[in-house]
Amino acid sequence: MKLMRVGPRGREKPALLDASGVVRDLSAHIDDIAGPALEDAALDRLRAVDPESLRALAADSRIGPCVGNVGKFICIGLNYADHAAESGMSLPDEPVVFFKATSAIMGPNDEVEIPRGSEKTDWEVELGVVIGKDAKYVSEADALGYVAGYCVVNDLSERDFQLHRSGQWVKGKSADTFGPIGPWLVTRDDVPDPQNLGMYLEVNGKRFQDGSTRTMHFSVATVVSHLSQFMSLQPGDIISTGTPPGVGMGQNPEVYLTPGDKIELGIDGLGTQTQNVAAAG
Repeated sequence: MKLMRVGPRGREKPALLDASGVVRDLSAHIDDIAGPALEDAALDRLRAVDPESLRALAADSRIGPCVGNVGKFICIGLNYADHAAESGMSLPDEPVVFFKATSAIMGPNDEVEIPRGSEKTDWEVELGVVIGKDAKYVSEADALGYVAGYCVVNDLSERDFQLHRSGQWVKGKSADTFGPIGPWLVTRDDVPDPQNLGMYLEVNGKRFQDGSTRTMHFSVATVVSHLSQFMSLQPGDIISTGTPPGVGMGQNPEVYLTPGDKIELGIDGLGTQTQNVAAAG
């Protein structure tokens, strides 16, 4: 299934995208694509609903973040060998973990704001993993069973804030609009191999990132299991699993986003995002 949330900010309706590309209203069946609605039993109930019985929503409705009420937005750094190389950093012995503020989350096509004082706002296409049930001390063999589904994430980053403003990376990762997710949450039954997904990102029509989850250093299963050793994971938590090479910081000379730019990114089977870039007000 392709689940989504559509409507004005803060008033999104739960919806699904049917096989014909029609957006269908799910609000008679669930309150939101969030929390308990992401558990296996709840998703099975949605699969049993005939899409034709659901009201069609306007095709031009705003698409919101594909998950609501996100509890944790966890990111994995340096998880592609070639991206670590372009960043001038060594591959880690275990996953590098940092957090992104949930206030950064926005819809996949909403406007990206360059924060005040920024000179190095960068892009990162990433595979997002959405947790579907409580996970604590999970084995790697069982880890994918705790996943509700997958989505596209743009892990926008202000590199100067991230690397030179002291403390953890969170300062450079958490500006408002730095976490577009969606357009869809694609349930795990429709993503048979999360380690074989092509991914790309373009700025103003120029392709900068063109990679695949095949080259992840730590697999999705490894990451979910690893995180569960240090914290419990709950339905609706999002894990952004790292980016392939081609970020702005890795260019020679470096390239960063400026007002008026247009970003497009996507992952096989998970949809695309398009964002216009503007200066923060």
